[in-house]
Amino acid sequence: MDAHEVNRVRAKLAFYVADVFASVPRKDQRAKGDCYLRGLMLDGRRKSIQAMAARLPDGNEQNLQQFVNQSTWDPVPVQRRICERMLPLIAPTAWVIDDVSVPKDGRMSVAVAPQYCGALGKRANCQVAVSVHAATDTASCPLQWRLFLPREWEADSDRRAATRVPPEVTHREKWRLVLDMLDTLADWGMRPPVVVGDAAYGTNAHLRTALADRGTDYVLAVRADVTAHPFDAEPEAPDRNGRVGCWPQPRYRQPAPSVAALAAGLEPQAFTAVVWRHGSRGKLRSRFAAVRVRPAGKAVERPIRAAASAEQGWWDGALPDCWLLVEWPEEAPAPTDYWLSNLPADTPIADLVRLAKVRWRIEHDYRELKHGLGLDHFEGRSWPGWHHHITLVTAAHAFLTEQRLASKAPEPDSLSTRSSMLSRTP
Repeated sequence: MDAHEVNRVRAKLAFYVADVFASVPRKDQRAKGDCYLRGLMLDGRRKSIQAMAARLPDGNEQNLQQFVNQSTWDPVPVQRRICERMLPLIAPTAWVIDDVSVPKDGRMSVAVAPQYCGALGKRANCQVAVSVHAATDTASCPLQWRLFLPREWEADSDRRAATRVPPEVTHREKWRLVLDMLDTLADWGMRPPVVVGDAAYGTNAHLRTALADRGTDYVLAVRADVTAHPFDAEPEAPDRNGRVGCWPQPRYRQPAPSVAALAAGLEPQAFTAVVWRHGSRGKLRSRFAAVRVRPAGKAVERPIRAAASAEQGWWDGALPDCWLLVEWPEEAPAPTDYWLSNLPADTPIADLVRLAKVRWRIEHDYRELKHGLGLDHFEGRSWPGWHHHITLVTAAHAFLTEQRLASKAPEPDSLSTRSSMLSRTP
């Protein structure tokens, strides 16, 4: 936004800040929050505190530095209020889980370490944040963030002290951070309609099992080498030898094939053309097949639903079944993408495809958050500073999303207003 556009929404922003930052006790801190949001939204190549303070007429670098890096205001109530505003407004069809990386120089920025960096497509020195987003095909917004703390930081007391990492924060795998965020949102009374994620998360059987145990539906991409038994495969128990010892329990006697092998064995008529949305270049369509399978692996060998019978020393050996969704574009020599979903067995394939493909909105979010709102421009090094900055960036993104959605809503009592709104470029 240029300076004129920022000034035009200044009054709306003031009401927004008063609501979202109502938990921040001091009036001067709320004013700094208003200033910081304007700095993030205002056009400019860099969104560091120094650069924003130089562009804003009321910008004060020292005040903004203190507000973000030294102030003790709690970002959690602010995050909760953003969620309370955005979820009814967006009415998401799914929550999308993902992560974003930020390349960093040096080793003293909080949670920085050599690890895979998606922004560079290779292993590099970076920070990684895991996020949950509410999404539809037309709008989306981050709901929660967790900064991934690499294992090397657990015992590094010097860096932990320098960056003010809380003592209770330890290394947790990214999929566990996802569950932490979903549990936090559930404690706030917010539950996802469906959880969607890429293969980095969907391939993890522990995550899929944990979501199912929470009663959460999912449509998660998986790698081609994930294994699953055909739906009609049946576990068998060998005959008991002698009269002593435990009864042999049933199990699948044939190795589970990969989902790629299962897809390759489908008849051509199993694939049908599906249009999942209208893009800028027309209808987006491809060929898909959906079949019921039973995912294999140690993480799903004893499902929770069978725990009672397992405690008695007996389990029928049948693995839970779910959907395997396969995409095979007409021009491709073989299937290209795979998803597993625990949605009901009567779910139409068109619904499975739309949910699997809704993840594209998150790439849109990350572009706006990074290139437009300075997600990766934070130059502080501390744990509190990072969480303050990420909360303020999320607040700016949510405010802009509210304004965009409001500009698209027609006003039936004013033909001229409707015409002017329709002529705007989103």
